[in-house]
Amino acid sequence: MRFLVALLVLLGLAVPATADPLVRIQGKNFIAPDGSVLRLKGISLGNWLMPEGYMFKFEVAKAPRQIYGAFERLLGKDGAETFWRRYRDTYVTEADIRFIKSVGFNMVRVPLHWRLFMGANGEIDGEGWALLDRVVGWAQASGLYVIPDLHAAPGGQTGINHDDGPGYPLMFYVPRDRDLTIKLWRAIAQRYRGNPTMLGYDILNEPAAPYHDVATLNARLEPFYKRATAAIREVDPERIVILAGGQWSSSFAMLGPPFAANLAYTYHSFWASTNRDSIQRHLNFANLYNVPLFLGETGELTDEWNEEFRRLHEFHDIGWSFWTYKNLDTPSTIVSIPRPEGWAQIVAFADGKQKEKPPQELIDRAMAQYLDGIQLRNGTVRWSYLASLGLKSAP
Repeated sequence: MRFLVALLVLLGLAVPATADPLVRIQGKNFIAPDGSVLRLKGISLGNWLMPEGYMFKFEVAKAPRQIYGAFERLLGKDGAETFWRRYRDTYVTEADIRFIKSVGFNMVRVPLHWRLFMGANGEIDGEGWALLDRVVGWAQASGLYVIPDLHAAPGGQTGINHDDGPGYPLMFYVPRDRDLTIKLWRAIAQRYRGNPTMLGYDILNEPAAPYHDVATLNARLEPFYKRATAAIREVDPERIVILAGGQWSSSFAMLGPPFAANLAYTYHSFWASTNRDSIQRHLNFANLYNVPLFLGETGELTDEWNEEFRRLHEFHDIGWSFWTYKNLDTPSTIVSIPRPEGWAQIVAFADGKQKEKPPQELIDRAMAQYLDGIQLRNGTVRWSYLASLGLKSAP
């Protein structure tokens, strides 16, 4: 049914009244178009449309703007632009999406940086649209759902490097930044209205870090969510909206009962206890308001921990999305990218620890090896990691 509905939507034809093309919320559950309960088993496509320094092994150049600056110093302006075009075309391809489906996932979560979708003056434009369209198309063909996640909002929503802001969550203080964020979400909703492959919209990644003015920020979070949801529902009325808790998506204490239909609530948890006590506060929230939970990010530890934490959530009927699909030279990911020769010198220069630029021959070789290594066929699949998620454990 889902693929029939998708085809009808794609062709602009009417969907039969008996069909419910979108995933919806019923009580604590996500309900698939065929009426069955949908248990989310997802993976985030981190570092693709939202680069993070640690996934390049950088220790100082952590925010996207710092990463872009480091590559421009290494490659020059034109060389850096060429690198990033090839990078975004290669990091996630149709082969990756097919592989993700083949091993047992049913969803991909796609972190977004607002500057790939919107100009500095708020115009809806940028290379991110075509890239996101492409992944949504591949996902639809493969039978995966997609959740776009705004990792970096205008002005920053977290107050740390991975929102690419100034180090403080200015989106909650600057009206123009909030307006731009709302405008972006409305544009996303307009573009994908009625598309059954889009499961829902993850409005803000890890808002309001705990070391900022939490009292002020927490009071502003739910009002912003209400405004964003209203803007989305103007053009995509039945879409699930996913609301993250504050303090790095660790607490729902600042949120009240659901203010609209089809709301889900997401939290992130890394390296926590694998006993019920680590999620009890979230279970209490879900029980109080009869709403669904979604573990939006977790992982980056051992296979043993992955399995125990995953089983804890599945016991409580909570869907999950692990972090992350690809990473550079690490066992705690699905696909490990081989480390290029001379990468230590690339890192040292990018972080400012080495003032002298590495030899051009070394840079060219390292970049070529990196761009080659991010292709699925050249990475190392961590089958034990997949087994820890209860998915396919061998080629």
